[in-house]
Amino acid sequence: MNRLQITIIAALALGLAACGDVATDSTPQASTASPAPAGLAAKPQNPVVIDYRVIGTPIVGQPLAIDIEVRSLLGPQQITLQYRINDSTAMQLTEAQPAQVSIAPVADNAPSVQQVRLVPLREGRLFLNVAASIEVEGGQISSAMAIPVQVGAAPRQPEANGTLTTDENGEAVHSLPAREN
Repeated sequence: MNRLQITIIAALALGLAACGDVATDSTPQASTASPAPAGLAAKPQNPVVIDYRVIGTPIVGQPLAIDIEVRSLLGPQQITLQYRINDSTAMQLTEAQPAQVSIAPVADNAPSVQQVRLVPLREGRLFLNVAASIEVEGGQISSAMAIPVQVGAAPRQPEANGTLTTDENGEAVHSLPAREN
């Protein structure tokens, strides 16, 4: 960015910040919606906290266990966990491992631990996707997490998209392809 663009952006930011200081005489309207549950009133956040711990060293062809710890922020709730692996050539769930499990609510809202077993099929950085869902009035809300599993010493291979070229000033330009509908 050049200096002119930075100056314009800074001026706009200061102008917008100054607009927020004007007092208004409007009265707040009563909301007909139910109040937000405790723990979600201050800011939007996931309804279920997901944490994990890989047990042991991941080795190609050997079963691997991952402890998944979940806790509802909405109080004692039944939580449904779904496991998904996007690349079936990289990793798979063991035959005995269901792709979905339900966890009964815990009275003291302590975290529940589930163990998922899978088998890495190649070296590299692989991912297990975990989605945790709970039923609430009016539907279902979910949290999701991609758990990285580093197998072997193979480095992570980023996918290259588009083409890398240089412009007339010698700066690198990454061109991504456009799709027509």
